[in-house]
Amino acid sequence: MLDVQTIEEDLKTFPPFNLGRLLKTVFQPESGERICILIDLDDPSLMADFAFLQDASLTIQRHAYEKFYLAFKDGVLRELGLTGGQIYAYRRTGGSNLDLPEDGWDRKGNHLSLIEDVYKPYDLILCISTESATAPLTALARQWGFRGATMHGMNDTILRSGLAVDYREVSAQAEKLRLRMTRSDWAEIDFEVKGQKHTLKLMLDGQEAQKSHGLCLGKEPDIANLPAGEVYFVPTGAEGRFPMLYEDGTIGLMHVSDGRIQAAELLEGSPTVIDAHNAKMVRDPATGEIGELGFGTQVLPVSNRDIQDEKILGTVHVATGRSDHLGGHLTPDRFREAQNATHDDILFAPHKTPQINVPEVRLHRNGETIRVLRDFQPAAYLQACL
Repeated sequence: MLDVQTIEEDLKTFPPFNLGRLLKTVFQPESGERICILIDLDDPSLMADFAFLQDASLTIQRHAYEKFYLAFKDGVLRELGLTGGQIYAYRRTGGSNLDLPEDGWDRKGNHLSLIEDVYKPYDLILCISTESATAPLTALARQWGFRGATMHGMNDTILRSGLAVDYREVSAQAEKLRLRMTRSDWAEIDFEVKGQKHTLKLMLDGQEAQKSHGLCLGKEPDIANLPAGEVYFVPTGAEGRFPMLYEDGTIGLMHVSDGRIQAAELLEGSPTVIDAHNAKMVRDPATGEIGELGFGTQVLPVSNRDIQDEKILGTVHVATGRSDHLGGHLTPDRFREAQNATHDDILFAPHKTPQINVPEVRLHRNGETIRVLRDFQPAAYLQACL
């Protein structure tokens, strides 16, 4: 099983968080480039005089203010030769990777257009939000020509580990693992849950593996998803079965064919949760499409936020829904309901899914079947390049 030490012990191995170092490494910004921060709020009018800081539950937004906005004012802009440093808000979308609204608010509570007042004039945009905005911001970056980073779910552990690393090293490590996995024909993930064994097979068709590595260099519009450290594929098909742990603790068995979940079966917990999931897939079949297979590449402490924990070496995740930001074909317009156009990661890791074991993950490439993970540890084939 994945060896998860106490968080505090793990954090001692990382340098202190330094925003200037992070931005310089990730972007290598040029003097004069304009940078800003985007946050999300259920009530964006709370931007006026930073009233949202009075709400103790808004920890993500507080980190954006204290660790980024104030750091800009305290010298990071001057250190990097950047301009701007403003902070804006949009109304929370409520779903992972849903399209962002067009309306925004500034620090005085003034209503504005995100296109005219943020996307067009800024060169670098840092989105620190509740739900992931990577997919929509990637599309917007390509449309309006900016670079940026998404850092949803930010907490103290992420700041002190996943955002404190040297992303040149992260990129190099991810590339080593990518080269060991790329151009695979298919992948198989074995699962054990409640005394039963199941296997999910994902068709990869020899595609070039991609990596989320945290570097967003050059002038090409692009978005880095931070913390980074992942090798991933966009499956061309999928079949088999896999268990899924719902937020309320219910465990369902997903029956997969033709590249998507066709039905969920109750294994433990609430029948109502399973019924609701099945009803959603009947109304909007695209919600069940398997859109990603990902492998973590970093040695990181558990943060209890999937954005970091799916990057831990030894973990594996699949995702359903939107895949256009990864190079897939599933765009928001292919969902019957706009609110369903999400990209939802399903992470398998000892701390996240203790009821579900992943005894083995295999890839088939170059004419042979290779074990790449075993019991949430990299197998010998991957260990050889670490």
